[in-house]
Amino acid sequence: MATKKVTFKGHDGHTLAARLDLPDGPQRGAALFAHCFTCSKDIHAARRIAGRLASMGLAVLRFDFTGLGHSEGEFHNTTFTSNVTDLELAAAHLAELGMAPGLLIGHSLGGAAVLKAAGQIPSARAVVTLGAPFDPEHVTHNFDGALETIDAEGEATVDLGGRPFRIGRDFVDNVRGENLTPAIRDLKRALLVMHAPRDAVVGIDNATRIFVAARHPKSFVTLDAADHLITRPEDAEYAAGVIAAWSERYLDLAPQAAPDDPPEGVVRVSEADPEGFLQDITASTGAHVLADEPVDFGGTGRGLTPYGLLAAGLGACTSMTLRMYARRKEWPLRHVSVDVTHDRVHAEDAAKKNKHADTFTRTVRIEGDLDPAQRERLLEIAGRCPVHRTLEKGATVVTRLADDA
Repeated sequence: MATKKVTFKGHDGHTLAARLDLPDGPQRGAALFAHCFTCSKDIHAARRIAGRLASMGLAVLRFDFTGLGHSEGEFHNTTFTSNVTDLELAAAHLAELGMAPGLLIGHSLGGAAVLKAAGQIPSARAVVTLGAPFDPEHVTHNFDGALETIDAEGEATVDLGGRPFRIGRDFVDNVRGENLTPAIRDLKRALLVMHAPRDAVVGIDNATRIFVAARHPKSFVTLDAADHLITRPEDAEYAAGVIAAWSERYLDLAPQAAPDDPPEGVVRVSEADPEGFLQDITASTGAHVLADEPVDFGGTGRGLTPYGLLAAGLGACTSMTLRMYARRKEWPLRHVSVDVTHDRVHAEDAAKKNKHADTFTRTVRIEGDLDPAQRERLLEIAGRCPVHRTLEKGATVVTRLADDA
């Protein structure tokens, strides 16, 4: 996935900063992402969802609303209506680039904004909301006792998520007067409502009211134990996967390009998450596995570690070698399993003990009506598996840059 920095003019002429995430292969469509109240285009959930959609061929524009993130303007001069206008201008900018968005995604108040703006974006075919309020005025619940000050003095500083924001009377009056029911009822787009039952910022009842007000086609998917900002990687990844699968049903996408399978004999490893460590591993046979690091090391734990894959190769080769030998000998070997562990010792300590720095320990379990001599022979054969020999003798690794790098 390639990401480009782009800009466009917002509702008051200020320059708004955006990121355009592009697929590595042919572009099949486009999407527009609206972030949550006082957030930015770079929050984890936005990056994760954009990355997943880019992997399925969609270009995704995510931008900072006026006065937030890297965008120009004063936040305290904005309103919900101005946010909706910024969203419409973002869609128009995408259309000018030849990428009119078919999918609109909004998080929290951004979800309310996409519901309001969808009717003014002709290219939109599907809308997704994440933790969105049914009533935009809901955001004022986070202003504590500042509402009286805002009403009396015209503006006040409000602490939101540990950061101070100036909130003006125009914003409060605007959300108080907003009614999304007509926009939701007349959406005329497929709608996916995603919400966490334990959302402590925007209650689950908001999702119910949005869903009831909407007409079919509409879907609801729970985000289970996710928090309002969808900060856990596994929750963001789940949301991204659901949105990708659901939206393909409703978008008029260009045909999916044939997968770029590696040539015969090649195992291809490519990043699945540039923000973390998750890797997609594909063989020329079409087989696919994931590699990752544990959560404690900044990964998601969704795949085997590199050393885990190496241990898996040793274990698989051992089991296959024993099966082939027993089959050839016509021995009654019923089942084989191999446990492999990996340990490392300091290189200097290894030299003193005349040992390798890396040690793989195999525990082989063989089941069947085998006599002691047969079992001992199979243990010897385990040491003859090709991966075992490669690890013990070492290998030469040749590295070069691809011609198109």
